[in-house]
Amino acid sequence: MSDKPVLQVKNLTVRLPRGADRENAVEHINLEVRPQEILCVVGESGSGKSVTAHTVMGLLPKKQLVPTAGEILLEGENLLTASAERMRELRASRMSMIFQEPMTALNPVMKVGDQIDELLSVHTSMSQQERLERVLAVMEDVRLPDPERIRNSYPHQLSGGQRQRIMIAMALALDPVLLIADEPTTALDVTTQAQILRLIKDLQGRHQTGVLFITHDFGVVAEIADRVAVMQFGKLVEFGEAKQVLRNPQHPYTRMLISSVPSIKPKQREPIGNAPIVLETTNLSKTYGGGGLFQKAHPVHAAKEVNLTVRRGETLGIVGESGSGKSTVARCVVRLIDPTSGSINLHNVDIGTLPASLLRPHRKKVQIVFQDPYRSLNPRRTVGQSIVEGPMNFGLSSKEAWDRARDLMKLVGLDPNAVDRFPHQFSGGQRQRICIARALAMEPELLIADEAVSALDVSVQAQVLELLDDVRKRFDLAMLFITHDLRVAAQVCDRVAVMFKGEVVEYGLASKVFTAPEHEYTKALFDAAPGKDWEFGQFDAA
Repeated sequence: MSDKPVLQVKNLTVRLPRGADRENAVEHINLEVRPQEILCVVGESGSGKSVTAHTVMGLLPKKQLVPTAGEILLEGENLLTASAERMRELRASRMSMIFQEPMTALNPVMKVGDQIDELLSVHTSMSQQERLERVLAVMEDVRLPDPERIRNSYPHQLSGGQRQRIMIAMALALDPVLLIADEPTTALDVTTQAQILRLIKDLQGRHQTGVLFITHDFGVVAEIADRVAVMQFGKLVEFGEAKQVLRNPQHPYTRMLISSVPSIKPKQREPIGNAPIVLETTNLSKTYGGGGLFQKAHPVHAAKEVNLTVRRGETLGIVGESGSGKSTVARCVVRLIDPTSGSINLHNVDIGTLPASLLRPHRKKVQIVFQDPYRSLNPRRTVGQSIVEGPMNFGLSSKEAWDRARDLMKLVGLDPNAVDRFPHQFSGGQRQRICIARALAMEPELLIADEAVSALDVSVQAQVLELLDDVRKRFDLAMLFITHDLRVAAQVCDRVAVMFKGEVVEYGLASKVFTAPEHEYTKALFDAAPGKDWEFGQFDAA
């Protein structure tokens, strides 16, 4: 096998449109990917990771992002000078890309087998029978169960992990020498993520493929990387062997990123003791009927006899995979959906059985911060208007509401004078801070964070987690913290409830659950956590 790189990026510069926050999206980038190597490119949003990958694939939006210098050599051929027709040919035969969200990358009205077949029919001279055999072969290659059934399924009929495997099957169908994976596991559950990472590492070894793997998750880097490239503001600030970069990072930015990775060892927290109970659920259940027109009903137990208690000043974490019932419980507690049975006691008032007309006085006591702050804020209203709306609806005067909004903007680390700006004028982390300020404006007794940091960069995530812990202490709040990230749960939770298929299968102090899990599902979750055996060091970022 040749050690000659399959990909060489030399002095690459890509210009941003006029009026952007900097001149170039990427500037003077130099990196290479060897056969059978996984090169992880890490950095925060806006660092230029995805622009680099899309430039290699020839997928940049025309006239908006323009390569102005450098070379991209795929097995010695300069992609920047290749014709559109040649790039189309290379994208199928010599290089492929796996995107972050397979549901948007797959055609929703075509069976997945037909989508792989289409690729083969356009780019090969295989017969129909040969193509069918190849489709089934690549499905088996990516460990899909019952390939014949899945071949005849539509994307919406498959799980997230199965859809991502289909994307990998399509990417490998023509045995490319280069595979680019752009955050392919970010949206997946921890156990599915572990399977996909093992699969990519296994396939890359068997197919002699070089992999350019883009991620912001250092757990993933520790798990699969051979070498690491760190990007900041469009520049490559560090490049080297994975162990060297992780154990002895040289650049202050790399040290800051690694230091921001939460430890999977639970933090020592002061015991809550017998503080007043704010929330108590008893046998809380939510069942969906299932079925449809001319279809037999198949009840789905989204939450089944869930018993939880949250005291003032305490953070209770709910962890589990997608479909485990975490968010269903949260939405029942907020009464965004009605529980099927059981009680939801908020300061000894059962709000689970109250009709909607009597819920209004209790609404302000429970506030929720969602995963996506951009979708949570009205893009046509200033952030100040979003913050003052709730308090004014509950009788606070305009002056008092605006004074409170400015005070809360300062509290969450933002300029109080920025209340007149719109959501799109803030970064993702700043928007999440605004959502926290909006929730606190109602002076709640219970704050629910539903995957509130999962979409954030690691350094921004660390800041928001610190902020949430600070407001919990400052306002003596009860907090329900929903996450699938075990590292995050270990750092912010006093107690943890582990959910599986709608049921709480393990419940106790975070220190006990994390160090001595008892249920097999809990053990499987911890075992699947990427980089679980790697304790990321704390480095001086200066």
